[in-house]
Amino acid sequence: MKAAIYYNQGDIRVEEVPTPEVGRDEVLVEMKACGICGSDLMDWYLKNRAPLVLGHEPSGVIVEKGEDVEGFDVGDRVFVHHHVACLKCHYCQRGDFTLCEQFHRTRIVPGGFAEYFKVPAPNLKLDTLKIPENLSFEEATLIEPVGCCIRALKKCGIRGGDVVAIIGAGATGIIHTALSKIFGAEKVIVSDLVEHRLEYAEKFGADVVVNPRKTSLANVIMAETSGRGADLAIVTAPNIEAYKAGISALRKGGKLCVFAPTNPGEFLELSPKQLFFNEIQIVPSYSTSHIETREALELIRTGKLRAKDLITHRFALKEVAKAFKTALEDKRSLKVVVLGKV
Repeated sequence: MKAAIYYNQGDIRVEEVPTPEVGRDEVLVEMKACGICGSDLMDWYLKNRAPLVLGHEPSGVIVEKGEDVEGFDVGDRVFVHHHVACLKCHYCQRGDFTLCEQFHRTRIVPGGFAEYFKVPAPNLKLDTLKIPENLSFEEATLIEPVGCCIRALKKCGIRGGDVVAIIGAGATGIIHTALSKIFGAEKVIVSDLVEHRLEYAEKFGADVVVNPRKTSLANVIMAETSGRGADLAIVTAPNIEAYKAGISALRKGGKLCVFAPTNPGEFLELSPKQLFFNEIQIVPSYSTSHIETREALELIRTGKLRAKDLITHRFALKEVAKAFKTALEDKRSLKVVVLGKV
């Protein structure tokens, strides 16, 4: 079978690799669509593991199943989450599923950017979801990123009437915008350096958009909140300046959501005095669990979140290098999806 092998950011090749053999409690899925995630574009995050097959937002059709598999059949349309928790360890018992050791060990084989991928037993049992007939394979690729955003907002305790500032209007920034309104935010203020992305933010419910090259985000937020500041600032842009903007946007008692990692060796300077007296809270949120993927599927299925409108570019598997280049360089792109066989 063909799979896209990542050697480095500028070297992604479609090569022949063995089709995975399934065990008694596993299934083989023919990939129909797989989204490119922001983490797929972070060379520092991937270079020590290369060469490898990326892709962790896949959907497809089961084409083979092991003899002990129950609840799934050949022909089922499925979304597969690449990481799943054990539900038994210290972390899982406290709801920290993404910190579970099994969560980090489990993955689909060889990855989503391949003609076929194997679903190991833990992933199949806990977080493989059947796709409703009214949902396309492309839309199903958004289940994982939407789940990540749902988890972040819940960790931050978003409440009805909140003012939410979102720094970065890429795909996850737009998802956060839509979800914030769904969860009852009174006002959502979105900041980005790209005008086209700000236009998308408005389409997905942003009340105010700001290009910080033209206007001070902090001044806008203070004006929109009678000088108080935002209840929650979500940083989806992976750079220190974005985090500084997030801190400056907050009210006393506000929360900063760390949603994007910066490059290794970059640090944000904070004053414990400021955190203490203003009671600022910092809430990191990495990945998603089996709980939020089901919520994401329901939001997409019912049309409450218009997932299809987030997809700006589509490429065949043989064009995967071009797909990555587009996701990395084209500022008009939001969600780039790689498609399997029709």
